[in-house]
Amino acid sequence: MTVRALDLSAFRDRPVAVLGLGRSGLAAATALAAAGARVLAWDDTASARAAALHRLNMLVDLADYDLAGVGMLVLSPGIPHTHPCHHPAVDKARAAGAEIVCEVDLLARAEPQATFVAITGTNGKSTTTALLGHLLDGGGRPVAVGGNLGPPATTMPAFGPDGIYVLELSSYQLELLPTPVFRAAVLLNVTPDHLDRHGGIAGYIAAKRRVFAGQGSGDTAIIGVDDEPCRAIHADLVSAGRQRIVPVSLTGRVDGGLWLDGTALVDGRDGAARAVIDLARVPTLPGRHNAQNAAAAYAAATALGLAPAVAAARLASFPGLAHRQELVANSGGVRFVNDSKATNAGATAHAMSAWRDIYWIAGGRAKEGGIAALAEFFPAIRHAFLIGEAADAFAATLAGRTTSTRAGDLATAVALAADMAWQAGGGTVLLSPACASFDQFRDFEARGEAFRAAASHAIDGRRAQGRAAS
Repeated sequence: MTVRALDLSAFRDRPVAVLGLGRSGLAAATALAAAGARVLAWDDTASARAAALHRLNMLVDLADYDLAGVGMLVLSPGIPHTHPCHHPAVDKARAAGAEIVCEVDLLARAEPQATFVAITGTNGKSTTTALLGHLLDGGGRPVAVGGNLGPPATTMPAFGPDGIYVLELSSYQLELLPTPVFRAAVLLNVTPDHLDRHGGIAGYIAAKRRVFAGQGSGDTAIIGVDDEPCRAIHADLVSAGRQRIVPVSLTGRVDGGLWLDGTALVDGRDGAARAVIDLARVPTLPGRHNAQNAAAAYAAATALGLAPAVAAARLASFPGLAHRQELVANSGGVRFVNDSKATNAGATAHAMSAWRDIYWIAGGRAKEGGIAALAEFFPAIRHAFLIGEAADAFAATLAGRTTSTRAGDLATAVALAADMAWQAGGGTVLLSPACASFDQFRDFEARGEAFRAAASHAIDGRRAQGRAAS
């Protein structure tokens, strides 16, 4: 199949501002410029501006520029536009009457006849997005996966009406996404996160529920109902009656939805409960939380027309996703699990419930609430190795509940944890930080790669010791 670039010619000769020149912002600015738009681009970071100069002819400080006549501002999701403050360029754009959108909206405008699917939630959205893309790849239609995961939206190929775009969307992106209506929309869960950016939990919930905006009778809303905010949203959707609604639960049977019976995924959408697959047979989806991800992806794929038998077979062949409970090595009875994407306590709770005999590596730049919510798991931790800015605070929380060591950096933590686990005869060295990575790493992916390298180094060292002893 010939790959075609997105058609953004509707913006030819029009002034379009782009604020934020990271991965998605630079992609948007480049695609708009290639389509003939008059791009006014800026980033407050000098290094980002320098990196953009080889792809853009001109940079303009939008906070000092007259934006009269500029019809659109493409805003990188990381830049605040409501809370806790307003970027001055955003205020100027609003005053000029410009639309404020994110890069994903450009994809929706370029491909108005394609099918769009969205996945959001506090935890699990990346795995669900990748899994749904894997399922749909078995259906014979062209599929692209991106958004908050994978390639920037404006670098995706143009598919036309047969194409499916599977998009992971953050709360930041959903606030800036006026155009697409999602044929299938998934909300996995809601727990407190990013509250400073949304002015509190109510603002965060409102952003998440925008994934269902505009849906009608031909569309499907898939929603986890095991937390109170999602149960309230589910009740509102049922009351409104605009779209088909599929609840998902791990705690018991739900009418018209999917649930977990032991380790079996059960589909009850048509009234009769039917076992889909025994998830114990899918090692790349460990833990109960991944049952929710599997149920949501299966529901979305079949709602889009994928045959249930094909969807179940594709579930069984899912290769897994890097940095999400990724088993990177198993040596001498010790498993090394890279869960670097777990940047908050809720995500780490999923990993804690999925593995046993845990030597836990945690820390970094702490989120609100720290690790207090993980207290039920503390007795099951054999030892904790704490890194980064949060080490002292986490040690105080763990005091008297489990033993811990302030390891400082990740390489030291992996070496200490591996040695302790081997001496004990086995266990799981689990990197599940419950923290952002930015105190020591560029992003969670760099942190995960560093864990992989440290695990490999520890294993090589142990093997070398064994050879020397023999």
